[in-house]
Amino acid sequence: MRRTLRRLSVPAALCALIAVGATTAGRSAVAPAGDWTRFGYDAARGNAAPVGIGAGSVPSLKRRQITIDGTVDSSAIYLRGALVRGARHDALFVTTTYGKTLALDAASGAVLWRFVPRDIAGWAGSVQFTTATPVADPNRRFVYAASPDGLVHKLSVATGRQVGGRWPVRVTLDPKREKIASALNFSRGLVLVTTGGYIGDAPPYQGHVVTIAAATGRIVGVFNSLCSDRHTLIKPSTCAASDSAIWGRAGAVVEPGSGNLLVATGNGPWNGKTNWGDSGLELSPNGSRLLQNWTPTNQAELERNDTDLGSTSPVVLGGGFAAQAGKDGLIRLLDLSLLNGKARSAGTTVGGELQTLTVPGATDVFTAPAVWHDGSTTWLFVATGSGTGAFRRAGRTLQKVWENGNGGTSPVFAGNVLYVYDPGGALRAYDPRSGRVLATLPAGSGHWNSPIIVGGRIVLPEGNSNDHSQTGVLDIYSRAR
Repeated sequence: MRRTLRRLSVPAALCALIAVGATTAGRSAVAPAGDWTRFGYDAARGNAAPVGIGAGSVPSLKRRQITIDGTVDSSAIYLRGALVRGARHDALFVTTTYGKTLALDAASGAVLWRFVPRDIAGWAGSVQFTTATPVADPNRRFVYAASPDGLVHKLSVATGRQVGGRWPVRVTLDPKREKIASALNFSRGLVLVTTGGYIGDAPPYQGHVVTIAAATGRIVGVFNSLCSDRHTLIKPSTCAASDSAIWGRAGAVVEPGSGNLLVATGNGPWNGKTNWGDSGLELSPNGSRLLQNWTPTNQAELERNDTDLGSTSPVVLGGGFAAQAGKDGLIRLLDLSLLNGKARSAGTTVGGELQTLTVPGATDVFTAPAVWHDGSTTWLFVATGSGTGAFRRAGRTLQKVWENGNGGTSPVFAGNVLYVYDPGGALRAYDPRSGRVLATLPAGSGHWNSPIIVGGRIVLPEGNSNDHSQTGVLDIYSRAR
């Protein structure tokens, strides 16, 4: 991610009711009905929820704008009927670019509590920020949130107070160069965190995965995508290689069943031994071991031309398949049992993808695709700055079904409707099978922002982290009362 990223017409997809699945024993279990506990809805980051707002009701939704003291360049999460300040609330939780985490009442927009990092004055308004979505603990008593100083905080849902002991947990030794950009995840009692670099790629830094025991705050596993023979947090200057950011919106993706983690890296050196730039990686559930890699045959070219493979995270399709896109405008179908097509191992083998197709608009992918399982048919929805489209998996191939020229951020499927947010000023609802626009709602400008659908509402943050603003807007769409 060496060069400054161009600003997208980012679609953040809208979503559905019901809650994010907490991952238990490697399975994406369903959380209490109505919750939305993380970016992407579940641990596999499928961006698909079983219940949403009926297509016929979407055009009549009215937008209410809530002013908050920070920009949320990510998405909200939601706990239905949470106990906050001694009363039950349908509560939203957001983290701003400078690390404030707010709890808000979803009905009124009122702030219920506010957590402010202790040293925020040292970076507020600067280029040091985070775009990480928080994640809720399956027990619904805590949320985990990142701040730009490289810390992950465990906050009480009831009060907003930070838990002590080993918390907060440091996940980088150089937060001015290593950014927590991707959404946090949760699996098997572990909080999953990834790091990348800032725009302009100021070395030295290394992308890495950190897993933290939610109960204790102990770091359980560290995987460094460069100098991977070192299994602890490292001072970036002590590794001879730099970059290889893990910065896709979905961060660490959890494979249902095995609990293995999937990540993709950006530009950086690759040797198939200790350096894993521009590669898709499968890690053990606690992130401590590299199990497999998929590295494109043109890895050196991607590295040379700043064409990050890891501009998006891997997406799990089910049936033993995954897909990986990147800044080269291509999407590859992968076999999870043999990522490199030859042996279930990590090493110097390159290639091995089953198929390669162009994405909508044939341009960079900075978004997290959505996956919908329609009976025995699997649909994959992808949005870029230049288009939105749908693919259908048929055996060991993907078939493009429809495509348009409407850009967007991460698509979300919910209740038989596909939603895509275009920060140019629209939130579109599509018929997922045909691509026909069902409704267009007004929206403000944004960047990575993603909406969720909860309690009959659509919740969408506005704003761009690169504007370095300390105020922002939260849009809440609901039926007129």
